[in-house]
Amino acid sequence: MLAVHFDQPGGPEVLCLKEVARPSPADGEVLLEVAASALNRADLIQRQGQYAPPPGASNILGLEASGHVAELGPGCRGPWKIGDPAMALLPGGGQAQYVTVPEGLLMPVPEGLTLTEAAAIPEAWLTAFQLLHLLGNVQAGETVLIHAGLSGVGTAAIQLARVAGAIPLVTAGSQHKLQMAGQLGAAAGFNYREEDFSEAALKFTKGAGVNVILDCIGGSYWEKNVNCLALDGRWVLYGLMGGAEVSGPLFSKLLFKRGSLITSLLRSRDQKYKQVLVKAFREQILPLFSAEGSKRLLPVVDRIFPVTEIQEAHVYMETNKNVGKIVLELPR
Repeated sequence: MLAVHFDQPGGPEVLCLKEVARPSPADGEVLLEVAASALNRADLIQRQGQYAPPPGASNILGLEASGHVAELGPGCRGPWKIGDPAMALLPGGGQAQYVTVPEGLLMPVPEGLTLTEAAAIPEAWLTAFQLLHLLGNVQAGETVLIHAGLSGVGTAAIQLARVAGAIPLVTAGSQHKLQMAGQLGAAAGFNYREEDFSEAALKFTKGAGVNVILDCIGGSYWEKNVNCLALDGRWVLYGLMGGAEVSGPLFSKLLFKRGSLITSLLRSRDQKYKQVLVKAFREQILPLFSAEGSKRLLPVVDRIFPVTEIQEAHVYMETNKNVGKIVLELPR
């Protein structure tokens, strides 16, 4: 089978397609013939040599995929049949023609969605669901500040916050992105290139501050985050795009707010945790992708690349111009 490959860490130019052995499903696993796989920031960091796969995971890039069930491993007890369309959360391996998946990490493709759209759901939406509910404990009426609000996770978090009855606010770097955020349901958006998002968030909340912050930026935003955090607020950190260094009185400012700093990565979680997360998402959220009217959830796909253009896809993601997900289509 063909798979995305690189021999040495580096820029997008190190990526290529390579013929590799097709995996075989182990006990309780399903073999998925991949139709599409979405790109994630983790793929870029792994390509740069800074984010190794978890122990036992495939070293092929790709944390989510959609396609059709091609084979059932021994011990599978779920409802899956050969030929069923499905989408999967993965620790790696999605950017290949086939990938093995524990059956508990498979989800049906919502009615009305294409496989390309479905590929944009698992990693981004499960991450947003985890951040908001399992970690941020978001409640109806609370205000949620979502950094990188037009990323894959950001576009999911806006919609999931609305479903929870919360009030989503976003930061983004262009007026176009802020307009898109409004269309997805954001109550307000702040252009971090043109204004202090912290002061803008405080003004929006009439000085009370935001209850939850979803932060993939990290170091460069710490002071503004604490400044606009409400008393007893939850700051959920899941990325370090703005650096890992903090210089200043973070702890005293956070203590003064009685704030909680919660950190999380999804990829490195164990299989049991992921299965519980997938089950909750499948039961609570998945039906809303096929709902009617304003309650319907929409995976946002920015651009689609054939996997033969993997280098171009990485270059495009590095520009940070995408609104929603970048999806790779695999040859059949």
